[in-house]
Amino acid sequence: MNSYVNMAAGALLGTVFVMMSVSIASEGLFHSKTPEKPGFAIVAEEAPAAGGAAAAAPAAVPIAQLLAKADVAAGEAAFKKCTSCHSGEKGGPNKVGPNLWGVVSRPIASHEGFSYSGAIKDFSKGGSVKWDYEHLNHFLAGPKAYISGTAMGFAGLKKDDERANVIAYLRSLADTPVPLPDPAAPAPTN
Repeated sequence: MNSYVNMAAGALLGTVFVMMSVSIASEGLFHSKTPEKPGFAIVAEEAPAAGGAAAAAPAAVPIAQLLAKADVAAGEAAFKKCTSCHSGEKGGPNKVGPNLWGVVSRPIASHEGFSYSGAIKDFSKGGSVKWDYEHLNHFLAGPKAYISGTAMGFAGLKKDDERANVIAYLRSLADTPVPLPDPAAPAPTN
């Protein structure tokens, strides 16, 4: 063999030897134990049916009573987390979600220019179901639990007062806000 080939083969073998030695040494020095359980467990809840019994009662307190004590300014602050997907100004654009100006009492899946998921369209029954306070309350508590198959990826507002504040703010996003329900009236049974 040529001496240059021998030197190249020796250099290659020497480099491989050094790299393997460093790898073995670093594994021994910087070895980390495998955790017993993963760092983050992601749990996603799904309801078996749209508007099913599991999703029918997000709160023990009726929404009419919650709205009587709701704070529109606090709802506006809480709504900021919604603005990444929704706009709330009159004539505002659709984003990932539809514009929410005038959403209270608007027929579900009816905002012009927005492509709704099949689940929302089915739930709306051709536009005959409206976003009343009860529907908004249940939907905002857990969108995927209330309308299984919705494309809305939001986890929901679990706190009753925060949800009521947001609904009160959504109510204010209209030329003529829809009247609040009577807090003394019995809660509707769906």
